[in-house]
Amino acid sequence: MAKDSKAGPNHVAIIMDGNGRWAQMRGRPRLFGHHAGAKRVRDIVESCPGFDVKYLTIFAFSTENWKRTQTEVAGLMKLFRRYIQREARDLLARGVRVRFIGDRVRLDDKLVNMMDELELLTRDNDKVHLTIALNYGGRDEVARATKRLAYDVEQGRLAPKDIDDETLPKYLDTCFLPDPDLVIRTSGEARISNFLLWQSAYAEYDFIDTLWPDFTPAVFEKVLDGFKARDRRFGAVKV
Repeated sequence: MAKDSKAGPNHVAIIMDGNGRWAQMRGRPRLFGHHAGAKRVRDIVESCPGFDVKYLTIFAFSTENWKRTQTEVAGLMKLFRRYIQREARDLLARGVRVRFIGDRVRLDDKLVNMMDELELLTRDNDKVHLTIALNYGGRDEVARATKRLAYDVEQGRLAPKDIDDETLPKYLDTCFLPDPDLVIRTSGEARISNFLLWQSAYAEYDFIDTLWPDFTPAVFEKVLDGFKARDRRFGAVKV
């Protein structure tokens, strides 16, 4: 059920963009910006309960990000492992449930094992649901979901006539999540970059100029306040 138009978003999804530019503006390597961005994630997660944001989904690494330099990709993978190692106990203590979406096949075994362990460690938490999109792409997700759906049809578990727009979401990586109410992209870029394509059909979007490492809880609050002023009709016309 949709929340009242004057209420804040229940589920916020964020395309965390601008780490590299933030670092370059300071004469530092791009990985310096990614480390700053990882610290900002903690601030935003911690602020969610105060803003009544139950679900937070962040875009950490896309299926297209493998095209970056080997140095940057290796540094990012190391950063993901370090983030899980350093933040796991704090996330558990703060009541944060962590889950990952995306294709894990290309990720190294050590990282995948750490992801599995963090999901298991926090599975009983319910204060904030943090979903991290890692090696994720919206088109890739839909393709993988369609394969699973087609397999169930082939096995006789699903009849083609019964497939509708409520069927496919059950096969998506995000089957455990409500659709996002608000999608934020930082850094001034106005594109969705293959993020939550199916799920964001009726989401509100906010493209802001702030670079991700500068996206403080105060900036977050301002964006959330702007959301409350929007008139969400979900295709209907109010009379």
